[in-house]
Amino acid sequence: MKDSITVSIPSHPKYLSVIRAITDRIGQIHEMDEKLIGDIRLAIDEACSNVIKHAYKGDVSRKIIIKYTIRPDKFYVVIEDNGLTARRKALKGRDLDDIRPGGLGIHFIKRVFDVFELDEKKKKGNRLILVKYLK
Repeated sequence: MKDSITVSIPSHPKYLSVIRAITDRIGQIHEMDEKLIGDIRLAIDEACSNVIKHAYKGDVSRKIIIKYTIRPDKFYVVIEDNGLTARRKALKGRDLDDIRPGGLGIHFIKRVFDVFELDEKKKKGNRLILVKYLK
């Protein structure tokens, strides 16, 4: 069985709560562990926040598209925007020895998801592909 859900939200931070709620509910429907749901929720929130901050430079009039695909063994999330194309180097996150607030979202996303890939075939904007293997 495969379920897919696609959501489009405005690029305003107030709509991140909608994505968090949808992510929670999808995890609950598929009987995922509560801790895992929480980690996935925060990782997706961080990725969408990065779209708003970096790809759209705070422009709240744009769109973010999030596609969830759930299979018995995998949980896919694809996050797309039409903003500034991310530099691959920037997606590594800053050095963990550089102790200061912020800037650790990429590290957290990579810790939660087993696959973290930027689709370089997308002509304009970004397509982030995240995969979590399920037991």
